[in-house]
Amino acid sequence: MILNHLYTLTCKEGARFCVRLSDASHPVFQAHFPTNPILPGFILLDLSAEILGIEIVKIQKAKFLKNITPLSVLWFDTQTHEKTLKIRVTQNEQKVAELTYEKR
Repeated sequence: MILNHLYTLTCKEGARFCVRLSDASHPVFQAHFPTNPILPGFILLDLSAEILGIEIVKIQKAKFLKNITPLSVLWFDTQTHEKTLKIRVTQNEQKVAELTYEKR
């Protein structure tokens, strides 16, 4: 429910997809933080799992390198090896996060 209207999937090609985040009026950004809205890290994990249609069993690595703000366009490049999924998240060709988790 919290992800409703938070993002728009703009493209999905094989192991890569792109989303555009909503504006600062979305409840996620209002809660974190109203005067300096940024996307909470756990939401990035949930968002990727929702788009890929998978269940996260165990987070092995979650490294957040830069703040992600409203209206950002994010690219997710994924690599799967058995039950492990690695995701590199970029914005304007700069890495903003690395996620690795075990999936079901």
